[in-house]
Amino acid sequence: MQPNFRSPALALALTILAACSQSQPPPAAVPAGPPASQTQGKKELELYRQLLEQKSYELAAPIGAEIVQKFPQSDAAKEVQQTLADITAKAGEDAARRRLERLWSYQASKESGAEQIHASIYSSDVAADARVRLILRRHAEWGQSVYLFGSGKGFECKGLCSLDASFDDKPTKLAAYLPDTGEPAIFIKDDKAFIAKMAAAKVFTVKVTEKGKAPRTLKFEVGGYDASKFPPLKKSK
Repeated sequence: MQPNFRSPALALALTILAACSQSQPPPAAVPAGPPASQTQGKKELELYRQLLEQKSYELAAPIGAEIVQKFPQSDAAKEVQQTLADITAKAGEDAARRRLERLWSYQASKESGAEQIHASIYSSDVAADARVRLILRRHAEWGQSVYLFGSGKGFECKGLCSLDASFDDKPTKLAAYLPDTGEPAIFIKDDKAFIAKMAAAKVFTVKVTEKGKAPRTLKFEVGGYDASKFPPLKKSK
């Protein structure tokens, strides 16, 4: 028979320890946080809302699309889906408008001692050396002019000639003439009526014949014209 080396004190200590471990309450449960559907995309949604308030649709649209793609079951995605289609359409419109605006160039200078401003746009020909520039000019002494400026030998036109043109597919005839100074340009006679029609159009086309070349139709995407950047000039005293 093996001797029992466990002392009465040790046995009592083990008994008390076991009793204490059984009587201790279980650790408190950690409170559960909000469901993932409420937290996912929250920061992105705040940015999306701010951009909508600022009408920055081109920036808002991709952020909204990302929220819907990354967190499709979230509350943020549900909110974004209510406006995303409309915002995406507006973003496309803004991008198209900005592209058209960038096609125009505005310059102010002095010519022959008087103030002068230009608004100009190139034709949509692919080759840069084939492009023709449509120029609106206001000069404090000479008044207002509208003309096409090309390269090479200029345009064919005898006396007061007629050009086939259109504003947004509405055909018209434009009376035109060549400058006496010999530049490769052709002037539109009724500049005031031309600018009024052009300002209300998206596309202007005109058929021209350049010296030594076959006739061709020039296309100008004029929809981004900004009349405020081409103001009237006071006549010099």
